[in-house]
Amino acid sequence: MKKIVIAAMSGALLLISGQGIAADIEAGKKKAGETCAACHGADGNSPAPNFPKLGGQHADYLAKALNDYKSGARKDPIMAGMAAALSKEDVENLAAYYATQSGLRTR
Repeated sequence: MKKIVIAAMSGALLLISGQGIAADIEAGKKKAGETCAACHGADGNSPAPNFPKLGGQHADYLAKALNDYKSGARKDPIMAGMAAALSKEDVENLAAYYATQSGLRTR
């Protein structure tokens, strides 16, 4: 019984703590305009074929990619430098912002 109570309390604490970390889409938009828009476009739909389109991607994918650039697990000298300057909140906010944007559709 004690293990069940501990597991339930741990689960409740995880849920509560996760709710306190909500991404700020407006902060992500601002940071994107300052840092990312030159290559990826203001809404994440770069017109240049050599820059990935970020608009409409899943937030968790975008956050993982940025964190992987930051840690060196994903290799690109330009993105490594850009990601190195981002805080944990910046990563979450950017990922949330780009996830809310529409991706370009191809036919």
